[in-house]
Amino acid sequence: MLTIAFPAQAFDTNCYVLATQAGEECLVVDPGIGVEETLREVLTEHRLRPAAVLLTHGHVDHVYSVTPVCGADTAAYIHRDDRYRLHDLLGQSNPGLVAMLEQQFGRAATWTEPTNVVEIGDGTRLKLAGLDVDVLHAPGHTEGSVMFGIDGVPDGIREQVDVDRTMVSGDVLFAGSIGRTDLPGGDAAAMQRSLRDVVLPLPDTTLVLPGHYHATTMAHERATNPYLKDLPA
Repeated sequence: MLTIAFPAQAFDTNCYVLATQAGEECLVVDPGIGVEETLREVLTEHRLRPAAVLLTHGHVDHVYSVTPVCGADTAAYIHRDDRYRLHDLLGQSNPGLVAMLEQQFGRAATWTEPTNVVEIGDGTRLKLAGLDVDVLHAPGHTEGSVMFGIDGVPDGIREQVDVDRTMVSGDVLFAGSIGRTDLPGGDAAAMQRSLRDVVLPLPDTTLVLPGHYHATTMAHERATNPYLKDLPA
């Protein structure tokens, strides 16, 4: 699986581009703040055409560029419980955060809702761009946080680590940490349930591509991540 990751211009949010190979359709996951130029370069270099945009949740740092990336034709996929966030993204964001972004980029922040939004739920299996993608609802960071499981791994990764499946975890699971639960829509109890019932059952051979920071594996997180090791029974 062709896998390209690069950080957004704010908050180091990871944007992922996934495809079976160069010259084919692709999936764009979590197009955050200021990713358009880099994304265009990636698509041009690898001759890729976006078939869909997948959103792990509706926070501004993960979805800000979804509308220009989708354009008029490409659908954006988001869990139904975070769908409301796309109606008025900036109005629901912290005013101080919006002001900081405007100062950083030297222009007013704007938002237009995507034209084509597809609501997804737990257990949905998507067949897009030649890839099979399973939706795992894992609330806690937001009401509609999801992880995307893919039957494949990045090209060349098996020579480096023992993995046979990929999980794009958004802000549910990071290398050595988890997503915050103190933001609007966060729920610490729901996060505990998601970690116990959704994350922990993942096989050790799962490659984890998180919303921030570097990639990891379930084997490593199960052994070292304090939020998993200290889960109540």
